[in-house]
Amino acid sequence: MRLPHLPALKVCCISSVEEAQLAIAHGASALGLVSAMPSGPGVIEEALIAEIATRVPPTIETFLLTSRQEADAIVEQQRRCRTSTLQLVDHVPHAELRRLRTALPGIRLVQVIHVADAGSVEEAVAVAPLVDAVLLDSGNPTLAVKELGGTGRVHDWALSARIRAAIGVPLFLAGGLRPDNVAQAIATVRPFGLDICSGVRSDGRLDGDKLSRFVAAWAQTNVP
Repeated sequence: MRLPHLPALKVCCISSVEEAQLAIAHGASALGLVSAMPSGPGVIEEALIAEIATRVPPTIETFLLTSRQEADAIVEQQRRCRTSTLQLVDHVPHAELRRLRTALPGIRLVQVIHVADAGSVEEAVAVAPLVDAVLLDSGNPTLAVKELGGTGRVHDWALSARIRAAIGVPLFLAGGLRPDNVAQAIATVRPFGLDICSGVRSDGRLDGDKLSRFVAAWAQTNVP
């Protein structure tokens, strides 16, 4: 359960029903389920995404991470996977976002912004009115093989704080979050939610000990 003074906790790269249960037992209110990506960890088949999404409690948000950029393809994928939220990890044109909103009125839209420079602030401000939340990550979509998440890298939290102050929708923070930096991340950015993946995994699996250490540091954070 989310403590009222702390950001929500989203555990990403969930790869089984058992991992979903472990994350929920540690206080996660949202789960990230990764579909086909050009690179990065945690990719699972759509049939497994649908199974996990239908077997967790309805109070737990399920995020389908999709790298697709066209509304029709995203709509078809969401209907196969049946998650409550779409996490758009690559740039989706604004016209396609509007089409998504019309086609999937009950599904939350979360646009990922990969924080690189001041242009990321402008990108977030422009897209915020079209989505339900923004998620800041540390990928690099400009590479020949795109990095769209799961890098384990920390980006410039000063830029993240600027984005949070400039947009009128909830903000999730991802990218290299660990027990030893989560308090600083919360104090600097003051996000609505935290998104964790690589920092709580070992050999590709969700690590209960690492997750426990992260949750302990998260729960002990002093937020005035």
